[in-house]
Amino acid sequence: MVADRSSHTLRHMTLITQDLGPTEQGLAQAVTLLRAGGLVAIPTETVYGLAGDARNGTAVARIYAAKGRPHFNPLIAHVADLAMAEELAQFDERARALAAAFWPGALTLVLPLRDGAGLSSLVTAGLPTVAIRCPAHPVARDLLRAFGGPLAAPSANPSGRVSPTRAEHVRQGLAGRIDAVLDGGPCVVGVESTILGLDGPAVLLRPGGIPLEALEAMLGPIALGGNAEKPNAPGQLESHYAPDAPLRLNVTQPAPDEVWVGFGPGTEAAPLTLSRRGDLVEAAANLFQLLRDADVRAGDAGRIAFAPVPDTGLGRAINDRLRRAAAPRPPAARPLAARPVQP
Repeated sequence: MVADRSSHTLRHMTLITQDLGPTEQGLAQAVTLLRAGGLVAIPTETVYGLAGDARNGTAVARIYAAKGRPHFNPLIAHVADLAMAEELAQFDERARALAAAFWPGALTLVLPLRDGAGLSSLVTAGLPTVAIRCPAHPVARDLLRAFGGPLAAPSANPSGRVSPTRAEHVRQGLAGRIDAVLDGGPCVVGVESTILGLDGPAVLLRPGGIPLEALEAMLGPIALGGNAEKPNAPGQLESHYAPDAPLRLNVTQPAPDEVWVGFGPGTEAAPLTLSRRGDLVEAAANLFQLLRDADVRAGDAGRIAFAPVPDTGLGRAINDRLRRAAAPRPPAARPLAARPVQP
């Protein structure tokens, strides 16, 4: 664990990142690390998350530092159940109905922060709202129950890079920066959670693992929102999920220097495919692994090209991630210096 040198500054040092299995012993070690302010990458059904105690300001600051994440970009608080969620946020009838329908699962709700919630202000980026989710992965649920409190857990990768859907992806990006990786196998959904703002009229802030159509079936029409300049939920930055190689979208005829990633009939010649049969569920589960595979094939001089993907259902989330991966890259973010912060 990173040790205090003074009451104001934490030393940067290379950590020995432990590999933990989804066993009783592995879960107990993960809980011990988290209660001591450590960082543990955990499996969820969407992607692996970098978890820290959401009520420990120093632990949350370490998340930002490990990822090199801009401090104005809020985090999601992960909870074991609705009762824990209601200790942190104010739920109305809409929120309770959605939680009953989609939790545990790939839906994050942005709700008014409850007075006395005790969350570090870094989790909410100082906003009067909190993004909150109850994950469905059995290992994440067991861990949250054993820990007994909320865990802040953005994706367990360097900020802006391809999200991790396997434990080895986490190690490739964060080994030496975090305390442990809890291996729960591949993530079955493969794209991050859908984020819905409910601190006023319902607004889709990020498409994800729950299709917009399923939410509109309960709530009626939902506006589209999100602000890359002043994000009020994760996943809104213009450039995100990026491989090293440049990316081109909606490509039906790739150039000679492009690694083509196909989707559906008519792309049989593509060396990689999101789904040969055009299955959006399969495509979402494959997306981030294929971004990594295509990046390796492209090498230093090549590019990546993706075939068109329908912009409906999970296709909306897939296209959102691809557009952000293809966006112009900002200058490398300077990591936020880890420092003690009042919860």
